[in-house]
Amino acid sequence: MDYKKAGVDIEAGYKSVELMKEHVKKTMREEVLGGLGGFSGAFSLAKIKEMEDPVLLSGTDGCGTKVKLSIIMDKHDTIGIDAVAMCVNDIACAGGEPLFFLDYIACGKNVPEKIADIVKGVAEGCLQSEAALIGGETAEHPGLMPEEDYDLAGFAVGVCDKKDMITGEHLQAGDMLIGMASTGVHSNGFSLVRKVFENELTREGLNVYYDELGKTLGEALLAPTRIYVKALKSIKNAGVTVKACSHITGGGFYENIPRMLKEGIRAVVKKDSYEVPAIFTMMAKKGNIAEEMMYNTYNMGLGMILAVDPADVDKTMEAIRAAGDTPYVVGSIEGGEKGVTLC
Repeated sequence: MDYKKAGVDIEAGYKSVELMKEHVKKTMREEVLGGLGGFSGAFSLAKIKEMEDPVLLSGTDGCGTKVKLSIIMDKHDTIGIDAVAMCVNDIACAGGEPLFFLDYIACGKNVPEKIADIVKGVAEGCLQSEAALIGGETAEHPGLMPEEDYDLAGFAVGVCDKKDMITGEHLQAGDMLIGMASTGVHSNGFSLVRKVFENELTREGLNVYYDELGKTLGEALLAPTRIYVKALKSIKNAGVTVKACSHITGGGFYENIPRMLKEGIRAVVKKDSYEVPAIFTMMAKKGNIAEEMMYNTYNMGLGMILAVDPADVDKTMEAIRAAGDTPYVVGSIEGGEKGVTLC
């Protein structure tokens, strides 16, 4: 009896590391010390000394059951972008710059090529957010998970000067809300997605093309979560102060927008101020999902919503477009009971 006969292939683990090295290498920042394969990832904090009052920000998350669609479609090179996005977007909406990221992959069986594909996506997410991929873990769990299954999660650390943190404390009535377009469902609510499309959850079903989507169902659902780090950095570099910011994830509008508000302030969002992606319309119709539930579960086409002074709207919109994102003026801030009104 040996470890391999027990279900854990150490040699496959070594091969996975070798195959992923080329992807990881692309994400290196000058602050990274050492290379891949050590017991810990080392990152120099020398540059942070230049800040008046540096604050470390952290985020950890996974991709939920969206991973199941990657498994069904046998497409694993984008799900890693989702894992990174869920963490770095949280850091960015607090005013931080993501510094580094670590991933954790649990699998039933280590297939080196599949693991390398997953890490390729993680590395792409790190490139998009300018974070270094400084470490990770691939854990083989025979007997705990079916051989073809895996799960993916991650952890990110960022930094900002305390004076630049986005806290919502200076929000006031009259401030304007700007939303940034999402790429679709992102990485939340996939248990409901899978229930709605349960009869289509085969490789053949997911490869069916729909005119209203302009792509296959699988392409629409697997579209990677948009990373907004560069857009928020562009806004900052344009000299605009973002007063409040919300990453629209699980819980949709009703749970996430109030998180950026202070007491006595209410957000008013106009539903017709932007185009809702067709995938949401299809889901609502096919699953007979009430509109309120859709807005309470999904981003409905806006992955990030921020508040700025009315005088800064044009400059903010221009900065977002310059970063390659699509902005919309979607509402405003009013006095009233803390919460959100959709109209």
